[in-house]
Amino acid sequence: IGAECRIGPHVYIEDARVGDRSDCGPFAKLRPGTEVGEEVHIGSFAELVRTKVGRRSRVPHVSYLGDTDVGEDANIGAGTITANFDGTNKNRTEIGDGAFVGVDTMLVAPVKLGKGSRTGAGSVVTKDVPDGATAVGVPARVVRRKS
Repeated sequence: IGAECRIGPHVYIEDARVGDRSDCGPFAKLRPGTEVGEEVHIGSFAELVRTKVGRRSRVPHVSYLGDTDVGEDANIGAGTITANFDGTNKNRTEIGDGAFVGVDTMLVAPVKLGKGSRTGAGSVVTKDVPDGATAVGVPARVVRRKS
């Protein structure tokens, strides 16, 4: 656990790293293989396993990130799930720098959200979202591309 961190009550950390000036919890769970960068916010009831979270990113409450790489300055909406297990294999999800994941989004791995991409609330993302694009719906479709 790095310098100047705030670890809330009932936070479980096992074989995980937490960078300087980050805060976790309450009731967060950081499982083995998780690396949290500097100045990161991990909210209440968030669970991370084999996940890397880049500097200044936010993973607020009631989210599950398994086998996920989150870039810097990304925001993961509350209730986001990375569905990493396909019944046989565990697959990775990549979330690019500056990405904004809408509330209650499901990311079905393997999938990649590009830099500066966005998802709408409640989206189910099953295909990659390019840099700067916005994807919404069930299943999510790209509705806007940054020009």
